[in-house]
Amino acid sequence: MRWSAYGDSPRSAPGYAGTLDVAANVTDDGGGMAKSIAKLNKPLRNRIIGSGVEQVDQLLANPLNFRLHPDNQQQALAGAIDDIGFIRSVTVNKRTGRVIDGHLRVTLALRSGVQELPVEYVDLDEAEEAQALLSLDPIAAMAASDKAKLDELMRQVQSDDERVQAMMGEFAEREGIVPVSENSWADAFSALPDEDRAPFQQMTFTLHDTQAETVKEALSAAKSLGEFVETENENSNGNALARICEMFLGEHGR
Repeated sequence: MRWSAYGDSPRSAPGYAGTLDVAANVTDDGGGMAKSIAKLNKPLRNRIIGSGVEQVDQLLANPLNFRLHPDNQQQALAGAIDDIGFIRSVTVNKRTGRVIDGHLRVTLALRSGVQELPVEYVDLDEAEEAQALLSLDPIAAMAASDKAKLDELMRQVQSDDERVQAMMGEFAEREGIVPVSENSWADAFSALPDEDRAPFQQMTFTLHDTQAETVKEALSAAKSLGEFVETENENSNGNALARICEMFLGEHGR
């Protein structure tokens, strides 16, 4: 079955610089005793047999793919790809031609008119393909988070894409590294030394839901007018708000 039949179905590892410690990041079992370190019991079999580029509309959706992709996930991936591009190939089983990993990436490519995608080919029989399809996402989901490293990483990542910002905010809150109170960011900003805050200020407003939607729409419209120049501020929402205020004052006088 070609992808078009699945196209509208709602349905990642950072690099590490340094010496890899085989005992690193081993969590305990809840009783204070570290579990034994996992290792391979058989010789490694490399099932990756090549890579290439495929026409998106020729990729075969896997009929056993069980993943559903809610809108927030679709929006987050689209924003991430817009930000940094396509950095992860689609995994295709050469024997069957079916996708094992990358269904949502293919779906977004189809919707966006992308003609080709990079793919990585593996050589698996039907039973192995089913096991790979079943295990890839659940195994990744079993990972825990080093809160300190995650907090440091998220402070380094900057994105002007609201979809990515929303994903990062939801993820940070879920991982418990960001206070969820209304004034948490304001409190954190106020706690900074004066020399770290200047020449920036943080302002907080309370809005009704309908007002918030109006503000979001206005901010988006302001951003669409072009890049922000001659500003030291890297916050796109702050720049957009300032642009709106400047336009208002220009029309109605100061």
